Amino acid sequence: MTALTVPARLDEDASLRPLPWRRMAWVTWRQHRIALAGVAALLGALAVWMWIAGLQLHHAYAAATACHPASSPACADLITTFNSMNEFLANGIVLQAVPALIGAFAGAPVLARELETGTFRYAWTQGFGRWRWTLAKLVPLAVVAAAAAGALSVLISWYYQPYFATGNQTLDLSERSPFFPGLFDLRGVAFAAWTLAAFAIGALVGMLIRRVVPAIVATLAVYAGLAFAAGLFLRQHYLTPLLTSNLNVPGSAWITSQWWTKGGRFAFAGRPPIDLLMQLCHNPPLGPSGKPSPVSLAQCVAQHGYTQWTTYQPASRFWPFHWIEGGWLLALSVLLIAATVWLVRRRAA
Repeated sequence: MTALTVPARLDEDASLRPLPWRRMAWVTWRQHRIALAGVAALLGALAVWMWIAGLQLHHAYAAATACHPASSPACADLITTFNSMNEFLANGIVLQAVPALIGAFAGAPVLARELETGTFRYAWTQGFGRWRWTLAKLVPLAVVAAAAAGALSVLISWYYQPYFATGNQTLDLSERSPFFPGLFDLRGVAFAAWTLAAFAIGALVGMLIRRVVPAIVATLAVYAGLAFAAGLFLRQHYLTPLLTSNLNVPGSAWITSQWWTKGGRFAFAGRPPIDLLMQLCHNPPLGPSGKPSPVSLAQCVAQHGYTQWTTYQPASRFWPFHWIEGGWLLALSVLLIAATVWLVRRRAA
């Protein structure tokens, strides 16, 4: 008996097409819905916490600013109550960990778990391709995480609004610069940009290490190093700071350096030493709280021939700084995701 062989028809081969993106989006949702639910639960719990604490904070601020005269004991108690509420969220330290946690526990396992268990070999045989598989898993998750963080940043801005109000210094109320460390990158576009960068870092680290737990630890370490480098060294150089010898620098300004001169020569840096204050300023003016304010002490020292020089970033530069930081973080995230896709194509076989 002779076996008949039928050549493959070219039109059938040409009709083969990669799987559509929507099917991979559904697979991504099925695989990572637990991680997305965890992110939603974390951000939702923080949102409820901040809403409750924020209502108390705004009520205390309204009571303190409406009290007259400000030097009365009753008003002093209200001012003390508001200032003591600054302990809520510990100046944003709790929220600073949110992007790192999302990057470590949502970003790092995306590829690391598939590579560690070996299931990527099966996934790549399903007619979708390596790079399309990687993009379909990373991009939707990154966009969702960044969008959720951006929504939370709106609530964060509302929570801290009383600390950025002008005139707080004259009432001895706590006043923070919009550039205050630990708060700047929680508002505007920066919080979403840092979350996106943390996710991209986690994805790349997971691809390189290929094990979930070590990738989580490495992601936390890399993100912490990048955040500290940006806050301590990079951010203050986005724009050239202003220089002034005016003692009344706005409380909303970010003071980058401060020093004193006498007779044109350097005297000391920072605030006046205690022994100098005790020697020159015996009866400085008192503020509403009954204590000398930093401005009154500086004026006392200036009356004895000292000149204070200050370099600072004005509060009006808040949004330019945010767009600069958001821009380079977005570029870094795109670069990291592109590097991850390239590594998947070249090294993940």
